[in-house]
Amino acid sequence: MAAPMRSLLADPDRYLRSFRLFLERSTEHQSMLEFVERQLPDVIASNSEYWKREVYNHVLSVGGGAGEMDLQILSKIRARYPGVTINNEVIEPSADQISKYKDRVAQASNLENIKFTWHGETAYEYESRMNAEKKNKKWDFIHMIQMLYYVKDVPATIRYFHSLLESQAKLLIILVSGKSGWETLWKKYGSSFPLEDLCSYVSSADLPRMLDAAGLKYQLYELPSHMDITSCFIEGDKDGELLLDFLTETLDFAKTAPPELKHQLMEELRKPGCSEIRDGKVFFNNNLGVIVIEP
Repeated sequence: MAAPMRSLLADPDRYLRSFRLFLERSTEHQSMLEFVERQLPDVIASNSEYWKREVYNHVLSVGGGAGEMDLQILSKIRARYPGVTINNEVIEPSADQISKYKDRVAQASNLENIKFTWHGETAYEYESRMNAEKKNKKWDFIHMIQMLYYVKDVPATIRYFHSLLESQAKLLIILVSGKSGWETLWKKYGSSFPLEDLCSYVSSADLPRMLDAAGLKYQLYELPSHMDITSCFIEGDKDGELLLDFLTETLDFAKTAPPELKHQLMEELRKPGCSEIRDGKVFFNNNLGVIVIEP
């Protein structure tokens, strides 16, 4: 009898290895960096009077991970407004990620006038604590990058953090695009995967309905990105098996998935709705959606 399918997050070490391989094989960070480089300055420009204040400017990172993108965002703000002082607070439940973030800050050389504070908790725990302490701190910029999958009530989470914006501030959300292969995979096979810690399969296609219902104004951007998944089709390839785990959020998917599910999924991964084949390689559509929400 085959072993039951389990969530990839049940094995943190394997999850981390699969995530690192995903970043190595995909253009995800390059796509985000391009957005930060080219379009973020315009996003924060409408808040220019706030950034020029002599007091602290407050930035909140929700689900900041190990800080790779956070430091790029802070660098871009500093480049746009030299000399500003920034209070950067980070909500991140993983102690391991916070440790890596602190190491990254310690090794960086361009973070003068930036004060860092880390909160080892989830977005929901942060909200509950602030409410219990009757605190309603306002922020000049809030960003939530690739984290909405881990909250139980996406509309409520967005509404809460939106309520913390200063009068000209912005809330930036990045998550998988509704036009990506992720959307196709989740819609067809999400119910077959062990969900557990991943609370919701949400993409940029789901957000306009939520934001419209809340009466919020926003802009949408599409960021092209892809991931080389050719190794997934090589039987027994260790990297291919790791990537399959990441794609399905399933621990040892190649070994524990029912044969029919595995066959269907592998067929799906080759189709135009998920991937494109170029020069004999299979590139998964990893497009990202960016939503900038007005105050």
